[in-house]
Amino acid sequence: MPKIAQSAFIAPSASIIGDVEIGEDTSIWYNCVVRGDTHNIRIGKSTNIQDGSIVHVTQDGHNTIIGDHVTIGHSAIIHACTVEDFGFVGMQACMMDGAVVEEYAMLAAGALLTPNKRVPKGQLWAGRPAKYVRDLTQEELDYIKWSAPHYVELGQEHKKNV
Repeated sequence: MPKIAQSAFIAPSASIIGDVEIGEDTSIWYNCVVRGDTHNIRIGKSTNIQDGSIVHVTQDGHNTIIGDHVTIGHSAIIHACTVEDFGFVGMQACMMDGAVVEEYAMLAAGALLTPNKRVPKGQLWAGRPAKYVRDLTQEELDYIKWSAPHYVELGQEHKKNV
């Protein structure tokens, strides 16, 4: 059974299944699926997984770890991989088995991060397959820092009104 922090916001249409742990002040938005049916999923605190995203695992030893203060954009697919603290995954991006987005790294909207690839700290990767584009600007790093607390606040508003 999932273990969900009391302060988390789970949208009514989200499905949380299996061996899943969700931390304090995290938000799982509308029509998301977080399915830890064949391995575990761990989602840290103050993280947001936006509308229509899918988080899954594999049977062969690949779990999914999503750290603290992470932003995952709408309709992303996070499959048997890791997003470190303050990682950022854009809308409709796809992360495959064993892939990693390090802290303060950004996977662009629509990108496909193939198995076992790693987006290093401070870098932007984009494309299908995803490749290094450039280092993040200070404005983008500031946006990553702003995004998670913004969604904590928004999630708490939805929690009161849903």
